Amino acid sequence: MAKFLYRVGRFAFEKRRLVVLLWLGVMAALVVGAASAPSAPPDTFSIPGTESQQAFDLLAERFPGAKSDGAQARIVFVAPDGQQIGSEANKATVEKIVSEVAGGTQVKGVLDPFQTGAVSKSGTTAYATVSYGVTPDNLTDASKTALTDAIDQGKASGVTVEVGGSALMAKPEMGGATEAIGIAIAAIVLMITFGAFAAAGLPLLTALIGVGVGIAAIVAIGMSTTTTTLAMMLGLAVGIDYALFIVSRYRTERAEGFSADEAAGRAVGTAGSAVVFAGLTVVIALAGLAVVGIPALTKMGLAAAGTVAVAVTIALTLLPALLGFFQRAVMPKAFRKAQVDGNAFAPNPIKDEKPGMGTRWAQFVVRRPVAVLLIGLVGMGALALPMTSLELGMPGDEAQPTSTTQRRAYDALAAGFGPGFNGPLTVAVDVKGVGDPKAAVEEASRILAGTKGVVSVSPAMFNQAGDAAMLNVVPATGPSSTETKDLVNELRGEAADLKSATGVTMLVTGATAMNIDVSQKMSDALLPYLAVVVGLAILLLMVVFRSIAVPIKAALGFLLSVGAAFGVIVVVFQWGWLAELIGVHQTGPVMSMMPIFLIGVVFGLAMDYEVFLVTRMREAYAHGESAEDAIVTGFRHSGRVVVAAAAIMIAVFSGFIGGGEPMIKMMGLGLGAAVFFDAFIVRMTLVPAVLALLGDKAWWLPQWLAKILPNVDVEGESLNRIETVEPERELESARA
Repeated sequence: MAKFLYRVGRFAFEKRRLVVLLWLGVMAALVVGAASAPSAPPDTFSIPGTESQQAFDLLAERFPGAKSDGAQARIVFVAPDGQQIGSEANKATVEKIVSEVAGGTQVKGVLDPFQTGAVSKSGTTAYATVSYGVTPDNLTDASKTALTDAIDQGKASGVTVEVGGSALMAKPEMGGATEAIGIAIAAIVLMITFGAFAAAGLPLLTALIGVGVGIAAIVAIGMSTTTTTLAMMLGLAVGIDYALFIVSRYRTERAEGFSADEAAGRAVGTAGSAVVFAGLTVVIALAGLAVVGIPALTKMGLAAAGTVAVAVTIALTLLPALLGFFQRAVMPKAFRKAQVDGNAFAPNPIKDEKPGMGTRWAQFVVRRPVAVLLIGLVGMGALALPMTSLELGMPGDEAQPTSTTQRRAYDALAAGFGPGFNGPLTVAVDVKGVGDPKAAVEEASRILAGTKGVVSVSPAMFNQAGDAAMLNVVPATGPSSTETKDLVNELRGEAADLKSATGVTMLVTGATAMNIDVSQKMSDALLPYLAVVVGLAILLLMVVFRSIAVPIKAALGFLLSVGAAFGVIVVVFQWGWLAELIGVHQTGPVMSMMPIFLIGVVFGLAMDYEVFLVTRMREAYAHGESAEDAIVTGFRHSGRVVVAAAAIMIAVFSGFIGGGEPMIKMMGLGLGAAVFFDAFIVRMTLVPAVLALLGDKAWWLPQWLAKILPNVDVEGESLNRIETVEPERELESARA
């Protein structure tokens, strides 16, 4: 592989104009394709194999036309203290607001609270339900303004008006200002690392091109733009990382005296080999999301995997081509000053540098591996301990800041109608083939009403054919509480008994039940996902490092990082420690998709750092250095760029903590913490300590396994046999 990639790098460098034109052509074609592609169909969230989905499908089949993807709003009215919402003045205010909202061009219908009986028993609270003929994404500003105006009108008349539902729900944004801040921080870190504008700019340029190509391809093939969120975040992250390592290796090769084209070839042949395998681990982690069995998650994973593959390809081809245009500009200032008569070769200005911080740290760890390992393991174990209290769920409006109208509407409904009113359950009853459908549904309703924890059951609504009915059940507890989860499980148990006795099928669904099923499905998929992803990655790393201990150590270190990150999430979002500091106003369960996302993203980045750091150690060991010296050499060459790459990722991910959505805050904190733990504690502390303790055994591979595994030569040993002019001879020629 090293020889093949060496030739790719040389070709791209020498034919740089052609390579750049080809990439520009590809990007232009994809942009045109994306612009002319028909609008992708709206995203539909489904969870195959769950009772919620079965009930949802049954209702869609038996109640045609009842299903609506349109936006909804619930306008909540609360009378002033000591008054009733049905008093003459308050009722007039409510009816005026309802009438004005109903006049909107996108409004499909409005249910007046005084006509439908949507008034609390205390008489202080009422709500009106507004249905729209378009999805939330397609609501106009005029429709949204009508709802916000209702809040102001109520305030002027003394009636408290709040709006919940999907109509005013803000779509989580992962780009925009946060991405711009992340890119700015990345530029600063790269500038500090390289000390040259060109060297700092190339990783950013190629990463942005890679993201642009990837996103355009996703849209051009008809995938929804919502699948681009993860692709954009990861494409930018790995795009910067991969280019960073190749540019750094190019500078090292040039400083050793090789010509620009030879240095480009060697950089792609060595660091590029590491990029290929690092990229493969990320692709495995993302494609492995298909194990979960949720189509939307599978699409997001495949879209992000494709974008990562584009980032790898660009790093191996476009980057060496661009290096051809900036042969000297990417080098340190000391190197450019030392050049002889403008010739491309110069004495090595870094040969006599004092050991850097990375070298000194590696030497410290190698001298005290046992103490460092014990302290690191105890610390990471303590951080991971809160993970044992991890609870999964799908937080709703109750997790919003109290400053939002959605949260205040949620609280007003809970106070007026009970906490379970915000999370009603929908029960589908299939009575097809039953002798007395009406009696069967009445029996089902009686069972539901008699279950502990149920506040009320609505009258049954039959479909036109009379072979199915739908009931709404209001629990006594809130939608994210464990009591509600227990109630759903109990109702499903009673449904099984009903089916055995009468043959009637009773299925529980609704947003609350669906969220419970999603959380359960995620929990069930966690171990299989880990087994598939980690297992494949261990096999891949065995090929890379030709070792058994190194891949296993890499996987165990990743589990430590993820465990510590989960511990931080539990402490902040469930226990509430330092929650106010980052704007979390309500503690509760962790978003059910968070663990899978965090594992997939962090696993890919963790293996990046492992591959880039340890391949330099493997390279030094393969070239004859002792096991301990190879550790120090690996840090001397890659430590600084791994720190820079991790710092960039931490800054980018931490920027999302300032987002308004709890989900975004959770993603930002979890990813930032995980990268910090993995890069600085696991890869740069525990890894060298373990390798120092293992010594030569770290690189042991049984003979029978060595014959089976392909030798990909990721350390670039075969490049030393390529016939090139000796660097010293080139230097002497240049001086002459």
